[in-house]
Amino acid sequence: MKISIITVVYNNEKTIKDALESVLRQTYKNIEYVIIDGNSKDNTVSIIREYESRLGYFVSEKDNGLYDAMNKGIQSATGDVIGILNSDDLYQDFKVITDVMEQFNNDSDLDILYGNLVYVKSNDTDAIVRNWKCKPYYDRFFENGNVPPHPALFVKRSVYDKVGLFNLDYKLAADYELMLRMLKKYNFKIKYIDRLIVKMRLGGATNQSFTNIINQNKEIVRAWKNNSLKAPLYLMPVRIFKRLIQFI
Repeated sequence: MKISIITVVYNNEKTIKDALESVLRQTYKNIEYVIIDGNSKDNTVSIIREYESRLGYFVSEKDNGLYDAMNKGIQSATGDVIGILNSDDLYQDFKVITDVMEQFNNDSDLDILYGNLVYVKSNDTDAIVRNWKCKPYYDRFFENGNVPPHPALFVKRSVYDKVGLFNLDYKLAADYELMLRMLKKYNFKIKYIDRLIVKMRLGGATNQSFTNIINQNKEIVRAWKNNSLKAPLYLMPVRIFKRLIQFI
């Protein structure tokens, strides 16, 4: 089976090379690497051009933000399975995709797979700040404040064909809304592997300000309502608690 890895980037000359190397040095051979650049003004595009012959698809053009660019990547991808790696992030090691695809190749009914993620210091990817160790999916997974780490999530193309793409009405929680829609409203076969998949540098859009955190939580509540799902009253306190203990 072929896997497409999508990286969306805009003005990130500092770390884009780490993301590129992280994907292109994977031991799994059947990888299509898709790069969607938002018409960067720094040195990002010239760095990507150095790897262009090894990419499955690359475009640099203006978009309508992060989630619009991710939708472009999904629409451009031709793999049986799709993963999304942010331009600040990198895979834990060069066997990650081999281990992920072993699960899909051994189980033709598997639709969605996810694993673990750690947040690391921006200037030291070996310095772990927060450990996002997930757990197997169950009926009240989301109600109990859980959510798969999106960069450690791998989804069959057939799933996107059925449920759709990122909803651009959400500016900070479109990934949460899409996963909620995928996992709560459809009967896909889902598997968790207790393996570290991604190292994620601190400093994402949501965590850049307290206002963004508040707005993201408002969007999460709206995601439940818009999908005709009822969020428990304790959802936000539980989410906050589970996030805090990840720092321990």
